[in-house]
Amino acid sequence: MTAAHKLLPSEAPPERALPVLLVPAFEPPRLLPELLWSALATGRFSAAIVIDDGSSPACAPVFEACARVATTVVLRQPRRCGKGAALKAGLAAVRARFPDAVGVVTADADGQHLPQDIRAVAAALAEGSGDRSDLILGARRFDGDVPLRSRLGNGLTRRVMCFVTGHRLTDTQTGLRGIPREMIPELLGLPSNGYEFELDMLLCCRGGRGVREVPIQTVYAAGNRTSHFDPIRDSMRIYWVLLRFFFASLTSAVVDNLIFAATYLALPQVGACQLAARLVSMGVNFGLNRSAVFHSKQDVRRTLPRYLALSLLSGLLGYGLIRGLHGLGLRVLSAKILAESLLFFLNFAVQRLIVFK
Repeated sequence: MTAAHKLLPSEAPPERALPVLLVPAFEPPRLLPELLWSALATGRFSAAIVIDDGSSPACAPVFEACARVATTVVLRQPRRCGKGAALKAGLAAVRARFPDAVGVVTADADGQHLPQDIRAVAAALAEGSGDRSDLILGARRFDGDVPLRSRLGNGLTRRVMCFVTGHRLTDTQTGLRGIPREMIPELLGLPSNGYEFELDMLLCCRGGRGVREVPIQTVYAAGNRTSHFDPIRDSMRIYWVLLRFFFASLTSAVVDNLIFAATYLALPQVGACQLAARLVSMGVNFGLNRSAVFHSKQDVRRTLPRYLALSLLSGLLGYGLIRGLHGLGLRVLSAKILAESLLFFLNFAVQRLIVFK
């Protein structure tokens, strides 16, 4: 790194409005120091933090060059802990060292993010600062020569995420993000440490916080061989984050239908059987959703009344649908399964938006 690789004077917003650039790096390419200098040179950032996620000794010269870029701090993980763990280590460092920063812009170390795009995300983050600032995503367009694993993986994930979070996103797997300061404590509490951490980050955007996309260029150097994303192993981790949303509902649905079937054989009264099944299943569902699905930290005294109101409404709708479908000629148990399947999506959306917001 030459003496020229120092921050150049430029017109910039006040320092407390500047974000910090955070780059998690595992076996980074030699271009990383140049990327840092180019991103920092216009004064859009107060500092940069690079997290060495247990890279080999051969990468030491790269990190030494990064440390010589003005206002850059290099922190080392003793072993490879995963991208999510590296991001959380960087977020904790930002929170401790730069408490007045408007937020953090995360960028990948493999050359997929151009300096001008990094600065564009930083500008969007600074402009939208407030009590409930949006999460900013640098959204790739996925046109042209894009590796098949990237095109398919992002296409499927964004469709599932649209249902799970309600956000219609172009790019759910981008590593170029603007994280508002107010969001950092919540992210530090997430249990995920791998690539799934970035998906968990999107799931945190509810209850008033939105997601805003800034278009960026799509860059895949050498067929994306520099990426450390394993398309099979890491995709399974990512989709498990989504599947847990469905697991609790499916478990309670099975319990509900088993209780309904058992009581209907003993007492063929639809109303009584529906009530018994609902009481048992909603206890199971509430516990699973609160702890394992939405990770709600709200007081039970706030969430339980909302959940009970939803359960009552859902039960009444389910009863009406069962009677209506049975009147159309369906057998009672078949009508029950169809009715609950239709209500499944409504229940999920209401719990996400209202009960456990």
